[in-house]
Amino acid sequence: MGSGSVTKHGETTLQYTVKSLKDLDRIISHFDTYPLLSQKGADYKLFKDAISLIRNKEHLTLDGFRKVLSIKASMNLGLSDELKRYFPDIKPSHKRVIDSI
Repeated sequence: MGSGSVTKHGETTLQYTVKSLKDLDRIISHFDTYPLLSQKGADYKLFKDAISLIRNKEHLTLDGFRKVLSIKASMNLGLSDELKRYFPDIKPSHKRVIDSI
């Protein structure tokens, strides 16, 4: 497929990195076709919401940037300590709960 790269990230993990919206389109297409069947599906939905804000250039405004931060606060590890320090009033976006199959 040729999108992104994989690097070792710690002793037991790998990290997959992409650097363009074109590469992200391939990933989004894949997960739209083959949905995640766990709580990670909720993170994926939030991820798509953030990409939509970026695609529409809303992240270039303070309000849009704050929306992206709100989404980030809801995903995986949330906001870094540094982002929390600079944006202490950011509240996590609503994250839906996915029932396990």
